[in-house]
Amino acid sequence: MGSAAVRAWVVDDGRLVLVERPVPEPAAGEVLIRVEACAVCRTDLHLLEGDLPARRPRTTPGHEVVGRVEGTGERVGVAWLRSTDGTCRYCVRGMENLCPNSTYTGWDADGGYAEYLTAPRAYV
Repeated sequence: MGSAAVRAWVVDDGRLVLVERPVPEPAAGEVLIRVEACAVCRTDLHLLEGDLPARRPRTTPGHEVVGRVEGTGERVGVAWLRSTDGTCRYCVRGMENLCPNSTYTGWDADGGYAEYLTAPRAYV
């Protein structure tokens, strides 16, 4: 993708602001997704309204995402749960949502209120 710019909404001081940023580069184990649609969830509004404290500045919300893996045309969905440690007592029992080391789309990592996002291959 190089240095192309894409549009994304970010949370900035209690409001959504449209910005341009570089196309995200997927890290090892991630895929680049061209967003086709992203729903609004109450969790996104909690983040915007400050009820859910931001974990990093200018996060792009949106965790109910549908898109295409860039380059393969494969349709994917992106979940709220982004990653877990896979080893804690909850993960080994199939209760990943209780993992104390979990990360979340649209909170810990940018979500789907953008033209592109990256997501772990294992969670799409």
